[in-house]
Amino acid sequence: MVKKILTIFNREFTNTNEAALLLGLFSLLSQFIGLLRDRSFAHMLGPSASLDTYYAAFRIPDFLYASIASLASITVLLPFLTKRLHGAEGERGARVFMRDIFTAFFLLLVAISIGLFIAMPWLAKLIAPGFTDEAHHTLVFMSRIMLVSPIIFGISNMYGSVTQLYKKFFVYAIAPVFYNLGIIIGIFVFFPHFGLAGLAYGVVLGAALHFLVQLPVFIQHKFVPTFHFPINWIRVREVVTLSLPRTLALSLSQLSMLALVALTSYLKEGSISIFSLSYNLETTTVMIVGISYAVASFPILSSLFTKGEKALFSKHIFSTARSIIFWSIPMAVLFIVLRAQIVRVVFGSGAFSWSDTKLTAAALALFAISVAAQSLVHLFVRAFYAAGNTTIPFLVNLASALITVGTATALVAWYHFTPEVHYFIESLLRVDGISGTDILMVPLGFSIGSIANCLLLGFFIHRRFGKTGKTGIGKTLLHVVGASVLMGASAYAALSFFGTVFDLDTFVGIFAQGALAGIIGTIIAALILFAVKNEEFLGFLNTVRTKFWKVKIVVPEQSDL
Repeated sequence: MVKKILTIFNREFTNTNEAALLLGLFSLLSQFIGLLRDRSFAHMLGPSASLDTYYAAFRIPDFLYASIASLASITVLLPFLTKRLHGAEGERGARVFMRDIFTAFFLLLVAISIGLFIAMPWLAKLIAPGFTDEAHHTLVFMSRIMLVSPIIFGISNMYGSVTQLYKKFFVYAIAPVFYNLGIIIGIFVFFPHFGLAGLAYGVVLGAALHFLVQLPVFIQHKFVPTFHFPINWIRVREVVTLSLPRTLALSLSQLSMLALVALTSYLKEGSISIFSLSYNLETTTVMIVGISYAVASFPILSSLFTKGEKALFSKHIFSTARSIIFWSIPMAVLFIVLRAQIVRVVFGSGAFSWSDTKLTAAALALFAISVAAQSLVHLFVRAFYAAGNTTIPFLVNLASALITVGTATALVAWYHFTPEVHYFIESLLRVDGISGTDILMVPLGFSIGSIANCLLLGFFIHRRFGKTGKTGIGKTLLHVVGASVLMGASAYAALSFFGTVFDLDTFVGIFAQGALAGIIGTIIAALILFAVKNEEFLGFLNTVRTKFWKVKIVVPEQSDL
């Protein structure tokens, strides 16, 4: 059994569907542990001022990681290491290179962290201007503790390139699980003793475990993080130059989230919790589908563009886009139809009430509107990077960030001052009589911004690379949307039926109702797609028949703190 597991993590593949399915399995495991983490938060604290403070405290450390630590990303470092390892410099040259990068980025991270530590009282007012003075004090304290985590996590991900270089994929893939386990320990062990500060200690522990689980690999191959002076700044500049476009895009995303959290801090206590829990749940689909396909496609796209095979480059973009649409739209429909069952099963215990369930479920449905758009954005951005164009993704991300924040702000104001909109939204999403429904305008604004981002990138993708033939997107949309509508209708009817069969006051009853309704809806969609001979569905069946799990895996970079 152990031998089979090691085989799964040490083989390679080139087929995009096979790669994406395996990447999806890794993402699924990581996301499952992440959901256990969020369930623990919901159980212990529920949507509350305390949990709001925790999520708000995360924003500055997250931004530090996205804007600085991610400059030394695996995507950039791995080619440098590979070139040195197999070139004249050999392992010694690769080790010296990593010491230069480690020294430069460690000193930079520490210096900026010290500056942020000092400026945190001022920054806290920007992160959550709607918080009370007491909440601001707690936010400052927790954020200062959490500033340690991006330093450790950044180093761990930096040296994760060594783990991948020597194909220790099992170790690399299990590291995020230990990260989330550290946070869970913080919830159940540290929180009862240290209060909210214990949650921050859990984040630091998680980052440390992420590093320590990979440390034996670093020691085995003599790549232990070590300072090296004088620093070779030419090497550092090469890494920064290649990594900067991606880092700028991540920074824009984090700035957008900072602005949304600041807006949400003015709303009812628990609003940031509702926003964060529903967002984390929705991004499970984006991680499993969008990022998996995008990461699997990137090496192929880079190779095709480098070889000048523009027609195949274009064909691969749109074939991958069709696969993403094939998976993401049905999953989004299931999220919308089964939202209450999903949220209740994942979060529904302890301090998480039925009103919290309904409000989080409504937010989840609004996030789900843009699941396909969010997933496609990851592919389109990587397509531009593969073609050597970093300007368009940056400008489009900047525009979409402004649209997201501006739209969310306008929608919240509109919701407050227009009773008709207020009543319509509450009735549509079945949250009548629940206070704090204005939070729903924030995920709606986020989805509008994400869709705008996808449409803009898609426009430029089609304009630059879509002139070599038919994309096939329209046909796939027709098949998938049609099947998804019937799937949603079937699942909704099944929900009503099983609601009379199971006891919906129990976990088992809610789970059985949602699971069976989802299975029935999925079967209906599968039969429809088979009947119309949908190309993506037939390709999926063929991939399963070829036993994709026997091939070697490529693991995506762990880029989120």
